[in-house]
Amino acid sequence: MTNTNFQAALLALGLDRRGRQPLHTQLTEALRHLILIGQAAPGARLPASRQLALDLSVSRQTALTALDQLIAEGYLETRPGAGTFVARDLPDLAPPAAPGPVGPVPEGPQPLRPFEPGIPDMTLFPHAAWARHLDRAWRRPDPALLDRPDPLGWPPLRAAIAAHLAAWRGIACAAGQVVITSGAVETFELLAHAAFRPGEAVLTEEPGYAPMRRALRRAGLGTTPMPVDGDGALLPEGSDARGAIVTPSRHHPTGMTMPLPRRLALLDWAQRSAAWVIEDDYDSEFRYTGAPLPALASLAAEWTIYVGSFSKLLSPALRLGYFVVPAALLTPVRAALAETGPRASLVPQPALARFMESGEFATHLRRMRRIYGQRQKVLRAALARHLPDHLTAPPDPSGMHLLCGIGPALRGLSDTEIAAEAAEAGISLRALSAYWPGGAGPQGLILGYAGFAPERIEAAVIRLTAALRTA
Repeated sequence: MTNTNFQAALLALGLDRRGRQPLHTQLTEALRHLILIGQAAPGARLPASRQLALDLSVSRQTALTALDQLIAEGYLETRPGAGTFVARDLPDLAPPAAPGPVGPVPEGPQPLRPFEPGIPDMTLFPHAAWARHLDRAWRRPDPALLDRPDPLGWPPLRAAIAAHLAAWRGIACAAGQVVITSGAVETFELLAHAAFRPGEAVLTEEPGYAPMRRALRRAGLGTTPMPVDGDGALLPEGSDARGAIVTPSRHHPTGMTMPLPRRLALLDWAQRSAAWVIEDDYDSEFRYTGAPLPALASLAAEWTIYVGSFSKLLSPALRLGYFVVPAALLTPVRAALAETGPRASLVPQPALARFMESGEFATHLRRMRRIYGQRQKVLRAALARHLPDHLTAPPDPSGMHLLCGIGPALRGLSDTEIAAEAAEAGISLRALSAYWPGGAGPQGLILGYAGFAPERIEAAVIRLTAALRTA
C-alpha cells in the first residue's frame, strides 16, 4: 500500500514549465520532498528513467539528471539489475513527517445485536456458488454486458425472475414486464412518476414502510393512511385515491396475512376506481406452515404492480430489487428511468441470473426457510423456558421475527421502557407502539431471529432474562 501511494504521488507531481527553475531542478526538489515527508518510504522502488520521463512528460535526460543528483546526495541508491530505490539509510536532519489529515475516521459496520429484525444470516450466504457465477459472468463477459445497458435491467435476470414468480407465486408475467431496481425506495420513486400524476393521493398502510411514504411525498403525491386490523389494511369508504400500497403476504410489523375476501374486495375497488394496487410481497418466501395465499398479481394482473427484493432472500449488500408492471406502464417507466438513470448495479445482475437459472437460488430459499423455521422454534422455546411470565411468543407461520406480548411479570412497564432496559444489556427489542405515529400503537415487542444461530439465541435470551428480571 505504501509503494502504491508513492507511485500515485509521483504521477501527481506538478512541474512548472514556465517557471524560473529548470525542470530537472524542480523534479529533484519534488522527489526530495516526497522522501523527506515520508511519502516515499525507505526501500520504495522508483520507475525506470524512461517510464518516469514518460509519466511526467519530460525528456529522459531531465529524469536522469534529477535521479543522479539524488543518488549523489544519498537519497536514492541503485541496485544492479534491479533499479533505483529510496535509500535505506537516509541523510540526517530530515524534517519530521507531515501530520496526517485531520478529520473523522470511517466507522466500520456495527456488530449485529440480537434480536434485530429483518436481517438474513450472512454466514449462510452461498459464497462459493456466487463466486463461481460472478467469475463466469465477467471473466469472459457477454458482449451485451459491455454495450449500452437496458435501463430496465439485464434481460436474462428479468427472465429468471419471471420464471421464479411463476413457480413460487403463481404470477404469469413476461420477462419484459420485469424492471430491475436498486431496492424498494427506487421502486416506489419510479412508480410515483410512472403510475401517478403529481397531487394524486395514494393509500398507504398505517403502520407501514416510512421510506416508501417519504418517496411518494418527494414525488409530489399525497398519502392517505389506511388503518390495519387483524385482517390487514382497511379501505376508507368513498376514497378517491388513485392507488393503494399493501403488504398482503405479511404486514410489517404486525405479521398479519390478508385473507382472500379482503384481497378480492381490494381488487374490486381498484377495478371500479381505475386505480393501481401496488403489492409489496414482503417475506412471502419465508412461510413455514400451510400454503401461501395467492399473490394479488396472480388474481388481477391488469390492476396490480408486484414489488419484490433480494435483500432478505440473499443479501442487502446486493442492492437489487424488482417490480412487475402491466404492459401499459412500461413506456411511462422507461420515461421515468430516462430522467433519473438506472441505479441498480449491472455487476451482480448476470451472476444472479445464472444463480437462479441453475436452480441453486431455489435450493438456497428452501434451505433458509427450513433454518429460519427452526430458529423461530428455538427462540420460542428459550422464551418459554426463561421468561414465561415476561414475554408471550405465539407461533408465527411466516416471517423473520416474532411479535411478543407483554406478560404479567412486566405489568406497569411500557414496551418502550422494556426495550430501553434490554438495550442496556446489549439486546435489541423493537417496541411495537413506536411503529405508529406518535408512538400511539398497541403494546408489544418485536424479536428478530433469522440472523442468529441457535446458540446465540439461547445466550441472548439468558442475558435478556437477567435484564428484565431486574426491571
